[in-house]
Amino acid sequence: MTSASLELLAPRADVWSFLAEPYHLPDWWPGITGVQPDQRGFAPGARWLVHTSTRNVLLGRRRRETLLLIREIDPFERWSWHLLATRLDVEIRLEAASAETTIVLVCTSSRRRRLAESAVGRLYDLCQTAASL
Repeated sequence: MTSASLELLAPRADVWSFLAEPYHLPDWWPGITGVQPDQRGFAPGARWLVHTSTRNVLLGRRRRETLLLIREIDPFERWSWHLLATRLDVEIRLEAASAETTIVLVCTSSRRRRLAESAVGRLYDLCQTAASL
């Protein structure tokens, strides 16, 4: 299991609102290029059809569809999900560092630390951009 964390320049409620919108997932999760949530939306037990893209030196870029299964949600604190094709488990944790900043922790079952680091880096960039507007 690998993890990465950063302090985001946004209140926890704003970060949670961003994470809770299924269509924002491709903006910050590496390799996901599209999302089609089921009727349940952002709720435990929901199954989202996700479009992924991987790059291979020999085969080039490959696109495929898989399911993302939402396992648990603790509003404003935690969200866990499983990506079927890659057998990847992910947990996102939020903690208010101050009234205006949030610590995000991303834990994955992947051995590649870069995946979690990339996800928190993208979240930081998105929050930093919003904070400067």
